[in-house]
Amino acid sequence: MNPVLVKEKAQTPERTPVVEPAMVNDWPPPQGQWTYEDWLKLPDDGWQYEVIKGVLYMVPAPSPDHQRASRNLEFAMWRFAKEHDLGEVFYAPIDVYLPGQETPVQPDVVFVAKGGSATVSDRGIEGAPALVVEILSPRTWWRDRRVKTPLYEETGVQELWLLDANARTVEVYGLKGQTYALLGQWGPGEQARSQALKGFVIDVDEIMP
Repeated sequence: MNPVLVKEKAQTPERTPVVEPAMVNDWPPPQGQWTYEDWLKLPDDGWQYEVIKGVLYMVPAPSPDHQRASRNLEFAMWRFAKEHDLGEVFYAPIDVYLPGQETPVQPDVVFVAKGGSATVSDRGIEGAPALVVEILSPRTWWRDRRVKTPLYEETGVQELWLLDANARTVEVYGLKGQTYALLGQWGPGEQARSQALKGFVIDVDEIMP
């Protein structure tokens, strides 16, 4: 059987990622067997590549609405964290090496708390950040909800924000023991708030005007 790459496309809840045949005899490896060394061989061609538990996921460059939401939230979080000396905020692309995972992931926005378990190195962020943000789209919602959310939960990321740029909603999940619980869901005209970035509150309309 030829090895395959997973290329994410617009999904419905009943469908799974679309697979396409590889074009090289010995590389890439079969799904489920991707390693850090394989990930390093991937081209810098505008696609986003992530290997999660040996499976390669790839999506095209984000849309303008995605980028606007990412920019607006990252800037507000960065300014708040800086003013209150709470830590550092980064935006994609930046590699996050979660505990026990060989290959990195690239959240849309990352908050590394001052004095927290995650550290910043030359290659990226090492360990579980205090907060990560994923912005959902028709191309990425399946991966973000079904693959990356359980990964963040499993590896101890304290808080997860899921932004739906189409529905203009924000969901915030926090770890309760070893399981995520919904801390709040907000839409237009409402304010989203964080527990990990203590005191941070933002209008949903400011993120996704």
